[in-house]
Amino acid sequence: MQRIRLSNHSEIEVGLAGDTACPIIMLPVAKRSVYGEEAETLKLWGVDPELGKHLVDGLADAFQVLYFDYEGHLFQHPAKQLTADHIANDFLHIADQMNISRFSYYGYSWLALAGLQLAIRTDRLDSLIMGGFPPYGGPYEEMLAVTRHTHRQAMANLADQAEAAPQSTSTMAPEEIDWNNIKVTINPLVTQQFVTLYESLAGFDDRSIQSQLNMPRLAFAGEKDTIVYGEAFGHETVDIAGQLLKNAAQLRQHGWDIERLEGSHMDHTQAMQPTTVLPLIKPWLMKQLGIGD
Repeated sequence: MQRIRLSNHSEIEVGLAGDTACPIIMLPVAKRSVYGEEAETLKLWGVDPELGKHLVDGLADAFQVLYFDYEGHLFQHPAKQLTADHIANDFLHIADQMNISRFSYYGYSWLALAGLQLAIRTDRLDSLIMGGFPPYGGPYEEMLAVTRHTHRQAMANLADQAEAAPQSTSTMAPEEIDWNNIKVTINPLVTQQFVTLYESLAGFDDRSIQSQLNMPRLAFAGEKDTIVYGEAFGHETVDIAGQLLKNAAQLRQHGWDIERLEGSHMDHTQAMQPTTVLPLIKPWLMKQLGIGD
């Protein structure tokens, strides 16, 4: 692992795995492995506690994998101005520091959105994969509203944490949690940066930039990837799967490959697990990059 200093002067750990002769894929979604009680909690939610490791290992036999946990880094070192430009500059700086000129990109959820922003700011991408966030008709307004509600709750609950213990979810399964009354205990500096991100994209029109994308592109989502937020989050609905399906014809006309992952359990969380992602993105990448021909 190599430590790279970013524009906010924090240092992020970055790894490189696989054969140097292979095409390169950037994985900012490579979360750190967790163990013990924390790992058991993640398993209750259907989350692989070694998600990053399994993604890297699953790709490293055919690609050189540039990997780091960008979200985890931001939770530890919040950025004052987390705009689309800021993120794209961080990613390109990491590539430069690792002596990488061209690469493919895979991101999920807001890191898929980040990949789209990267793609319209550089000509260095060989291919782009977006999971869990539609590249056309994306829910920018809805996510701005949700992040604002989240930030307001984080601010309001900051003082409360000193007076009373918040509802613990450390050993609770998802079905046991009251989502309408749960307290947001995230550091407000963390939540603020995502408000800033969606505010910076308030005027962004993802329909108008499709002609700028010339690399091979894949977008996917789980069949049940529709998140309905309660009163505490403004009754917003973020319909990832619905928007992807609704605009699939337009996306294919613009050159995207579209996949909806079928299954009654295939929600936002399940569609990002390595056992789901790898069988989809690995053969697609190999085909697009001419590996095994």
